[in-house]
Amino acid sequence: MNKIATNTFQIPLMPRNAINMYLADGYVFDAGIKKNKNRIIKALNGYELKAHVLTHAHPDHNGASKAICEYFNVPLWCGEKDKDRAESGYVTDEYPNNQHWLAKLQNKYWAGAGYKVSKTLKEGDKVGSFTVIETPGHTSGHLSFFNENDGVLIVGDVLTNMNLLTTRAGLHLPPNIFTVDPELNLKSVKKLIDLNPRIWCFGHGPTLLNTDNQVEKFHNKMIKSF
Repeated sequence: MNKIATNTFQIPLMPRNAINMYLADGYVFDAGIKKNKNRIIKALNGYELKAHVLTHAHPDHNGASKAICEYFNVPLWCGEKDKDRAESGYVTDEYPNNQHWLAKLQNKYWAGAGYKVSKTLKEGDKVGSFTVIETPGHTSGHLSFFNENDGVLIVGDVLTNMNLLTTRAGLHLPPNIFTVDPELNLKSVKKLIDLNPRIWCFGHGPTLLNTDNQVEKFHNKMIKSF
């Protein structure tokens, strides 16, 4: 567990920060893949937890959600438009090609069982010291979470800070194969840049101290390719 800021921690679930979850103010953000269950429970034991929150319902973000909620007896929260996927466990149905072999592999080996969503979150809601930011594109109901006091932003998969094939660190847009609306996702990137976050916390890749406007420079470069 790596301390990011006051009461905010990164929990890497795979080597080289390939899949991350976060703990902040007693809230658990995301839950890796289903085989991460025991690692997550070990990491969170001893903490007083309030709720489990999803940035989005994909196999590598809510794989162990049911296990977390049942073990720690906490409710599950997510965006309204991701609620059905979170509850059904069929979390690849919004992929542009949900019959692709990668989608089938993820459903079989990564996705966990669904779990009842107790609360849906919308723009401006509070989760501890974090404000909910609606950032659709990767999924229809994708959410990010911003703590204005210390500048920490939990990004989910609006951006990744690694190449998902090589695991080499560096900014990337999420792959189109997993993204329902790449153009809308790019608009969500700009929405997050406008918040002027100090620390970007990704679902995939190491955290980024944005001291040189790296994210804005990357965004401007990507706009030219659309």
